[in-house]
Amino acid sequence: MIKLPPGLKINNLIDDLRIFSWEASDIILKYARIIKDSNNKSNILKNSTMDAPVTLADLEVNEIIIKRIKENYKNINWGILSEENVKLNPNKMILDKDFVWIIDPLDGTKDFIQGTGNYAVHLGLNYKRKPYLGIVLIPEKDELWISNYEMAWCENRKGVYKEPKLSKKYEFREMTIVTSKNHRNQTLKNLIKILNFKEVIVMGSIGCKIASILRGESDIYICLSLPGKSSPKDWDFAAPAAALKSAGGAITNLNNQELTFGNNNFEQGGIIIASSNREMHKNICFEIKEIVNKYNLYPFY
Repeated sequence: MIKLPPGLKINNLIDDLRIFSWEASDIILKYARIIKDSNNKSNILKNSTMDAPVTLADLEVNEIIIKRIKENYKNINWGILSEENVKLNPNKMILDKDFVWIIDPLDGTKDFIQGTGNYAVHLGLNYKRKPYLGIVLIPEKDELWISNYEMAWCENRKGVYKEPKLSKKYEFREMTIVTSKNHRNQTLKNLIKILNFKEVIVMGSIGCKIASILRGESDIYICLSLPGKSSPKDWDFAAPAAALKSAGGAITNLNNQELTFGNNNFEQGGIIIASSNREMHKNICFEIKEIVNKYNLYPFY
């Protein structure tokens, strides 16, 4: 059993995280209304590249969440890793703590700008480089996914409770895969085609994709990063991984090894598989690995 820092109780912490999350939701939805007018998009962009866009929403949510954590827990000795802070000060990330917050203030910024609604806020607490607690907020759906290491559930702003509905399918031809909208590559497309899933759903935001598994709308998510190309980072996976694991699913690399956080450049490269079926996850990884090797899809693996 993992012990929280002295003086900290899990229920009180989650109560605070609810408040932080809905405050963040208000900020993001305010900017979402502004951005619906295409003439206003440039007004909230803080950089000129659409490969890694940053908006006022990213920065304001990042600021408020970190501020609230520091205000409410002045005496707790934990680290804070945020996507936006890494961009601003990449050499000032000191994360030699057992407990580390990993924050993505706006996962799916491209989708946010495009107005698809497939974006999320990630707030994860890791213990010794592994997911412990996770919050995935999806403002457009009025969904707050919460995991406390032992279980996961969903709430709306009114506090209405909803349990995960993970599917238990055993063959790829019965499964629905959810895959990326803005980060697909031909190697991943080839793998998905060979595995012959029943259905393919395309959406942005890793948080939104994992939430679709939690709702039972999809069964599996495969992330495949090519060497020399951009990879997802710790803040993309920490909170969603905590939620999926607590709900009874699994998320690992192709060798069925749990994700570890705090590696070089905070990258989560290679092939990552998230599934709704913890009992079958090892077999799922094995079968995908065999296909990858048989068709030489990822020879640099």
